[in-house]
Amino acid sequence: MPLFSRHEETPVQDKEVDPPKRRSTLFGRNRDVSPADTTNTRDTRHSTHTNNSGSPRRSGLLHRRDEDPTIVAARERVMNAEAAEREADRALASAKVAVREAREHIKRLEKEAAEEARLAKIKQDQARSMSKRGKGLGRHEHAI
Repeated sequence: MPLFSRHEETPVQDKEVDPPKRRSTLFGRNRDVSPADTTNTRDTRHSTHTNNSGSPRRSGLLHRRDEDPTIVAARERVMNAEAAEREADRALASAKVAVREAREHIKRLEKEAAEEARLAKIKQDQARSMSKRGKGLGRHEHAI
């Protein structure tokens, strides 16, 4: 009995199934037309495809490239840089809001000061008018 031989006691009848139609892409790879034949599952470390039989197959030339420590370190640095950019964007937006609020506050102060100056000028004009009227008073004091 050979070591790697296979004996089947009952013949299995296979249904004839038309192979899925394939089309060629720009880079010469064949792809399935129907996406129902394969299922993609993404993991942060591996990219696997499962076909109808349930057997996973890896894609890409270097399927272990994600496990390389230099790649992991580079990915972490990129992710940290992206997080820093997001934080910087938030800080910039916050600074813009603070600047806008400060400018609005200054405009309000200028308007209040202008209104107070207007009222002070009116008060000064009224005081000057009263002073003129008051100068005419007491003209009979010298006669006594």
